[in-house]
Amino acid sequence: MSEPALTIASLLLTPALQGACALGLKSRRFDLVPLEDNRDPLAQLRAHREGVDAVLLEQDAWPQELFKQLREEELLFPAVVVGEVTGKMEYHDAEVHLPADQLEQLPYSLDAAIARFLRRGQARGEDLKGGGNETEERWKLANRLKGRLGYLGVYYKRDPERFFRNLAELEREELLRSLSRTYRDLLVSYFRDPAAANQALESFVNTAFFADLPITTTVEIHMNLIDGFWKQLKLEGHKIDFLQDYRLALLDVMAHLCEMYRRSVPPDRPMATPLDTFSLLQEHA
Repeated sequence: MSEPALTIASLLLTPALQGACALGLKSRRFDLVPLEDNRDPLAQLRAHREGVDAVLLEQDAWPQELFKQLREEELLFPAVVVGEVTGKMEYHDAEVHLPADQLEQLPYSLDAAIARFLRRGQARGEDLKGGGNETEERWKLANRLKGRLGYLGVYYKRDPERFFRNLAELEREELLRSLSRTYRDLLVSYFRDPAAANQALESFVNTAFFADLPITTTVEIHMNLIDGFWKQLKLEGHKIDFLQDYRLALLDVMAHLCEMYRRSVPPDRPMATPLDTFSLLQEHA
């Protein structure tokens, strides 16, 4: 049984970016729908509240006042923000960021955005039990998505057609290049800009999880990039000893992947031990 098509409202303003994103989602289970009138996105999202499952945003394309109004009116949707990795949040704390040169990962980022939105909504819903000031309207979309996909459906019933090993050779090569760019963003900002590094790390881990990327491939990406840095720095006469410190980045990625796999275990199964989670990762190596 195929998954239901999800409607993604596009708030992208750059025509070339709109076209690239539409191409990245072609033949996927996502229906990318541009707003009918970009002059008033707030009114458009109000009118289509019941028909939108997620939104695609362009970084810095809209004033912060728009996002403030969306939050005040509880018009919150799973969101992917396309633009530079800066560590800045545009819309809400469950949004996922993806650079424009890494759109091969867009379907995986949308899966991750929906999963994060549902998880945050569930956690907040638990907090609100027993009385609270939030209205039920705020969680209406989350409940609708749960009904269509199932909360765990997004997390552990991943789409095998988009697994790395099941992609066509050209698609695998494109995704691998895209992931290498993401990992490079992580390394470049890892020690100097923690917020940007965290966004790059989340982007990489989200795609690695939803694409069921082999652990050995993740290690290869890390080693290839470090080797490239080593050759460049040596050629320029710089010290290279500090490169070994970037092993921390790889450990960070592995830790986040372990957490993703731990959360993917259905609630009716016994809680996995750290050794169990490591074994699960080994199975995907």
